[in-house]
Amino acid sequence: MPFTVIIPARFASTRLPGKPLQLIGDKPMVQHVYERACQSQAQQVIVATDDQRIVDAVNHFGGKVCMTQATHESGTDRLQEVAVTLDLSPDDIVVNVQGDEPLIPPSVINQVADNLINNSSASVATLTEPVNALEDLQNPNVVKAVKNHHNMALYFSRAPIPYAREGWAEIINGSDSPIKRHIGIYAYRVNLLHEFVQWPQAMLEKIECLEQLRILANGYNIHIEDAVDLVPGGIDTPEDLKKVQQRFA
Repeated sequence: MPFTVIIPARFASTRLPGKPLQLIGDKPMVQHVYERACQSQAQQVIVATDDQRIVDAVNHFGGKVCMTQATHESGTDRLQEVAVTLDLSPDDIVVNVQGDEPLIPPSVINQVADNLINNSSASVATLTEPVNALEDLQNPNVVKAVKNHHNMALYFSRAPIPYAREGWAEIINGSDSPIKRHIGIYAYRVNLLHEFVQWPQAMLEKIECLEQLRILANGYNIHIEDAVDLVPGGIDTPEDLKKVQQRFA
């Protein structure tokens, strides 16, 4: 089953203004993400933005871009507008690839799409990886996830979950650690996107500042599986950008 990749790209990043257009090597960041996505099995790849400068940059390197409203509160809202613009059917699959992940492996894009295609009881699919460092476990910027025996999400939190009453040492060591870091790549069924934009924010979503909790609060399933390849973290700060620039150099 074919799927579409949409890359939300905002110019007005608080910690790194103009982030999608920051150069890595001789290319803007958004071009690196776009080219990675094009190496996946996606039927089409679209950059979604509300800024003409990003539109011009994508057109310059020959990519596909969709201008969206500037009033969206989340990337999910932006995805839904693009799905409407492209006239995607309710059963179509859309993969949200963050615009600040220039090193994302194409294999995980395929993986998250395939997981949703193959799990009809889920409306969304996402990925995780084991947490093997105590500092990550305790870091609220590292979102943790827990799932049931059917690989469906039970909860996402910035807190350490599940809580190890007897201590963390043995639990967080090894690839079979039950402590999972959430990786921010999603596959959606388009009908879920249309539902999502109609729902008010859920209380748990407001408390944790995690919009995926709105999906769980409304009774929909999110499929979770460990990523088949290592997914480097996204670029959030000037320090992150410098590290990736040095890697490309």
